[in-house]
Amino acid sequence: MTKIRPLRLRVALLAAAVLMLSPVAHAQDRGTLAPKPLPPLANPDNPDTPAKSLFGRRTTAAPLEARVIGFYSKGCLAGAKALPINGKTWQVMRLSRNRNWGHPQLVDLLERLSAKGAKLGWPGLLVGDISQPRGGPMLTGHASHQVGLDADIWLTPMPNRELSRREREEMSATMVVAANRKDVDPAVWTPAHGAIIKAAAQEPVVERIFVNAAIKKALCREAGNDRRWLHKVRAYYGHDYHFHIRIKCPAGNSDCKPQAAVPPGDQCGADLDHWFTDAILHPKPSPVPPKPRPPLKMADLPPACRQVLLAP
Repeated sequence: MTKIRPLRLRVALLAAAVLMLSPVAHAQDRGTLAPKPLPPLANPDNPDTPAKSLFGRRTTAAPLEARVIGFYSKGCLAGAKALPINGKTWQVMRLSRNRNWGHPQLVDLLERLSAKGAKLGWPGLLVGDISQPRGGPMLTGHASHQVGLDADIWLTPMPNRELSRREREEMSATMVVAANRKDVDPAVWTPAHGAIIKAAAQEPVVERIFVNAAIKKALCREAGNDRRWLHKVRAYYGHDYHFHIRIKCPAGNSDCKPQAAVPPGDQCGADLDHWFTDAILHPKPSPVPPKPRPPLKMADLPPACRQVLLAP
């Protein structure tokens, strides 16, 4: 039996608890065919107003020079660029969320990756959430995706036709993890799944890719001799019907706070064992539920985010 490092296990269980307390807006949640604007806030200048309530009401990008401000999970985005909802080798999903905005470098990467994937047997990307028009905390879902450097890619290949608006709002992404959560589902997983994730990891601008541990296990098994890209692919909770791309802080963008570098090694074998223990796969409920984290307020974000929020 694999011995679990107590600290690693405690950190993993804490992360699971935080995820369970977060409101979610995943690919499996339906959008709407008739999105309605949010009502105006009674007192938007109140310092206790959650930042997500402010950024969630901005429907266009800040007309400023493209700039990442802050960290992936505590920041905002100036001069965002929208990924067009249709491309030759990509389509944007859940249009009602208006989350197809990112830093221009990320948008360029997605367009480039989609074309590369089409040559590897992955006909096109179905793109989930990137960021809001001005980044910042979201009303539902992700703790990250705040600075335009994160993107979710469905593990469903794009069909050879344009999806209808209803399909984009209501269809579900493909679950590729087996029911026992210990490996991928062989009836669903294909070499093309591995190829598109590998292609993303090989992009120099990519910092990390988050996938379910069962997917990481399959990638480790199928990688062959070229394993130089595997260290970027990180096992994490969920991420069983999409993979999450995170790119580096853009060069010269001093307001962007980078994440610590990925540790060396391919993170296969023993490094994955703890993800398949009962403590992780079947956690016991805590006798004392953890308290929800208070929502971020404007004072919690970098000061420059106020300029982004208030820009016309």
